Amino acid sequence: MTGLPSVDDVRADLPAILERFRARRTRAFSFGAGVPEAVVLTYDEFEDLGGEAKFAVGDDVLEPAQLARRLAAVVGAARTGEGDPVVWGEAGEPEAVVMSTAQYRSLRGDDEPPAGVIDDPTARTYATEPLPDSRPFDLDEIAALMGPEAVQELEEIRREGDNP
Repeated sequence: MTGLPSVDDVRADLPAILERFRARRTRAFSFGAGVPEAVVLTYDEFEDLGGEAKFAVGDDVLEPAQLARRLAAVVGAARTGEGDPVVWGEAGEPEAVVMSTAQYRSLRGDDEPPAGVIDDPTARTYATEPLPDSRPFDLDEIAALMGPEAVQELEEIRREGDNP
């Protein structure tokens, strides 16, 4: 698959997607009809980001063949903002999740893009340069922010370092 996979591409590739997730050869990715409409991610990522607490997910784990039959309807619901994330995997084991791009942004805590902007939340980049009023902190300032116990521990570590 090159570029943005379509619903049909993903439908035909579900078992291979699980294999790539298991081997850690791929990460979350978007797919849809020419624009990002839905995201496939590992269940581990979903769980690590608090997905079970943020979204209603059923107890059922769909098998790849079941998801293949329902995928068009799942993406259709994502287009309209309806539907919940769908958990799927093999042998009843939750291994992956399909959710809308908006749900994925919400899961990660990202801002929504401006109106009219097509955004792929799996390929977002963020400004990482320091702000104009940023300045470096030294270890003493960090310890002071953490409280008196941290200051005391830092002093003890320094004393121990002076006495080998």
